[in-house]
Amino acid sequence: MAYFDRPLSSGPTSGSSGTISFINPALSLLRERQALLVTGKDQGVDVSTSLAFPTADFRELDVSFDPTHQALWCHMRPKGPPSFTPSLLGDLIGLRGSVQSYMNGRVAGDGLRYFIGASRLPGIFNLGGDLGYFVDTIRSRDKARLRAYAIDCCDVSYHMAIGFDTPVVTIGLVQGDALGGGFEGAMSFQILVAEKSARMGLPEVLFNLFPGMGAYSFLARKIGAAKAERMILSGKVYTASELHELGVVDVLAEDGQGEAEVRKLISGGDARYRLQQALTRVARRVSPLTFEELQDITDIWVDTAMQLSDVDLRKMERLALAQRRRLERS
Repeated sequence: MAYFDRPLSSGPTSGSSGTISFINPALSLLRERQALLVTGKDQGVDVSTSLAFPTADFRELDVSFDPTHQALWCHMRPKGPPSFTPSLLGDLIGLRGSVQSYMNGRVAGDGLRYFIGASRLPGIFNLGGDLGYFVDTIRSRDKARLRAYAIDCCDVSYHMAIGFDTPVVTIGLVQGDALGGGFEGAMSFQILVAEKSARMGLPEVLFNLFPGMGAYSFLARKIGAAKAERMILSGKVYTASELHELGVVDVLAEDGQGEAEVRKLISGGDARYRLQQALTRVARRVSPLTFEELQDITDIWVDTAMQLSDVDLRKMERLALAQRRRLERS
């Protein structure tokens, strides 16, 4: 059974207005979300003009639809730390459910073709996991809550990597720093575009941890397991140019030209979309990624995190403080 076929803890429901609502299951937060207008298809009009994602439904995402290219643009706009907080993850999981509800039963090219993920924060894509949350759950010995958070992270990265298990092609646009889980999130997109000034790396080794929500899986498929492990153990922050040479970044853009490069990717018409979508299917066939793989790895991450020393946790706290100060400056 495909992961997309598995029932969510709270599924989509039909409303009398002709819309589909999605109940977000993340961390037991039941927030009703209006999803996608499907009346256009029912009435025989152009589906691309009937797709709607009301931005008011997402606290920490700016979502807009480009009907010309059948592309959904999603910019992260965190209200707290510039990282994957539980609330940001909740929005991303809710949006994922909306996309899947709309695309259920549709063929390639019908309705939605591209999903583009980016950030509204100047100079920051995402700085990784919610370090404050990690410290709180580890100190309180709340392994179940830490694991629930980690599984939500895997949910988001897995569905980006497989195009939501639909014919949608996912594109990541990095115009600033992507560190730790932020780098993992960037790598989860099927096509990764980065501006030259962007920096990406995995600093978890600084507090005796490793990136546990997809980094090893994504890097091993891109550059091989040995290089992936060296990158993880180095803690090095790479330039976008270095990662492009390594094959981690697919498209390198001049500063300020990232969106233009994305628009080039999505402007090739039917034939180019079919090629891009076919290549994502080929990649999945050659190197299949399962949710179980990500879950097994994140369980190892949780076990390791629960054994961190107080010295390691203090390092984590200092890094979290530095992230908050950076957000204030930006």
